[in-house]
Amino acid sequence: MAHVFFSVQPKPQNAITIAVSSKALFRMEEEQRIYREKGVEEYVRYQLEHENEPLSPGPAFPFVRALEAVNSQLRELYPDSEDLFDIVLMTNNHAQVGVRLINSINHYNLFIERFCMTGGNSPICYLKAYHTNLYLSSDAEKVSEAIGEGIAAATIFSPSKDVAVPQSQLRVAFDGDAVLFSDESEQIVKAHGLDMFFEHEKTYENKPLAQGPLKGFLEALGRLQKKFYSKGLRLECPIRTYLVTARSAASSGARALKTLRSWGLETDEALFLAGAPKGPLLEKIRPHIFFDDQMFHVAGAQEMGTVAAHVPYGVAQAPRRTAPERQAPPAAQ
Repeated sequence: MAHVFFSVQPKPQNAITIAVSSKALFRMEEEQRIYREKGVEEYVRYQLEHENEPLSPGPAFPFVRALEAVNSQLRELYPDSEDLFDIVLMTNNHAQVGVRLINSINHYNLFIERFCMTGGNSPICYLKAYHTNLYLSSDAEKVSEAIGEGIAAATIFSPSKDVAVPQSQLRVAFDGDAVLFSDESEQIVKAHGLDMFFEHEKTYENKPLAQGPLKGFLEALGRLQKKFYSKGLRLECPIRTYLVTARSAASSGARALKTLRSWGLETDEALFLAGAPKGPLLEKIRPHIFFDDQMFHVAGAQEMGTVAAHVPYGVAQAPRRTAPERQAPPAAQ
């Protein structure tokens, strides 16, 4: 599968590009099993034989649906604007599998016009050509590669149970350190413990933290939110953001909020949990996606029915990155 087939079209000037892998968007467990047990030729043959059977929704599906709901409302308010989410299906599947993916997208009435199908090669090298603002995949290695290239990326996981999410409002929840912010503070915790961390945060309360890998994505969401605010729709805005952090409000929360303020950013809600589990709060928020750098919190969110995504960045990844389930083979991503 050395053949590479791809299409890179010019990005609309102000679009926010979300690249999603085929296995993040759809469930492909049976296809993966065939690939593992019978090889690539049988895998391709199976896909061709079943190309008129739509794939089932995967963990990124509700998120993509919510992006499209926001786009619909933006088009109503700004008919000529290109300030929209632009979704790209990014996969290293063979081009022959493309018909089934197209049929599945049409079956669910998704508006995804741009594909990048790389025939077994890694699609990461094309992310910059697409000016990608966020890359979601089920392949932890590809996500780490993207983070290494300076692209906001996360490994997305299905929740352990189904929890209904809003249909007309996109909800995105972020951890703070090593997600929106750098891992500077987590390094202090790892090296010197919590007491030194609290002292450090108090001393440097007015010094903004360096940016983390998903700061740019929050910035992009904020830009679209302001499009609604300018129409007097702050309370009815179809985008809502959350900071969900293990920090304590009293001892280390101020620095996080002041950092966001220094960037000209904010989240609609800020939840300081002082080390308490995040899952129960996320169950109440019902976000379409929650980003965290620690697999412990990702697993806890999954258990409570939240679609969680792991950001492999910072000191919490040492000595090696892990995932709660076996990663898919290359042809099925």
